[in-house]
Amino acid sequence: MGAAIKSEFRKFFTTRLWWGMAIGIFLAAALFSAFFAYFTTSATATEEGAPTGDPVQIVNSVYTAGLGVGYLLMLTVGILQIGSEYRHKTITSTLLSTPNRVRAMLAKIVALLGIGALYGLVSLLGSVTVGAITLMVRDVDPFPSIEVLRTLALSLLALGLWSLIGLGLGILIPNMVAAILVGVGVAWIVEPLLSFGLSNLDWGAKIVPYFPSNATNAMVNGVTAQGTDVTFLSWWAGALVLAAYAAALSAFGTWRTVRQDVS
Repeated sequence: MGAAIKSEFRKFFTTRLWWGMAIGIFLAAALFSAFFAYFTTSATATEEGAPTGDPVQIVNSVYTAGLGVGYLLMLTVGILQIGSEYRHKTITSTLLSTPNRVRAMLAKIVALLGIGALYGLVSLLGSVTVGAITLMVRDVDPFPSIEVLRTLALSLLALGLWSLIGLGLGILIPNMVAAILVGVGVAWIVEPLLSFGLSNLDWGAKIVPYFPSNATNAMVNGVTAQGTDVTFLSWWAGALVLAAYAAALSAFGTWRTVRQDVS
């Protein structure tokens, strides 16, 4: 099992993809946190529709501002981890080197959680460094409560779970390019539009909190939609919902890989 996990890490870190993703996640986290830190502490923030709340909520929104871009990139990483195997016909050698297919898929899952944690650290490095400096310049305490540390830890978990969602999606849609387009399109465009439309319906408002992106926002105490009848989940419930998505899709991917013929 250890050799299979090392192999998965080696496949990822011997390409140029890993540092390109790292740069993208770092810059997104830094830029969004700087913008949110300035905007939420501006004298005209309330008038311009900035997120409001207690100091902890404001600081959390600053440090997780770039998480939306981060989890889309991790979704892509999860898809690529399996999709590239089918695209470049290396899945055969992978399964031959690890004949136990369940073990091979578990190795991918463990590796993706590690990769997600690593990118989570990169994201936090960008958001906390730049965000904290901006908050201090604006005379705001960058760490008003220990709850902020919990949010930062949950951000690491969220990115790892989104990579597992990508893994399941990459197996569900074997065409790597199509899987990326569908995954990013649903998470970035379709889901927000559905959330907006359903939030104005009595029955729809009960479904919206369980969408993956909304569960992620609730999990890390991020900014959620205002002015609707939607009651968003608590942080622990959001974590459980997102974990359920990741577990279901990764379990489905493992089941399908075990049963399908590979040539």
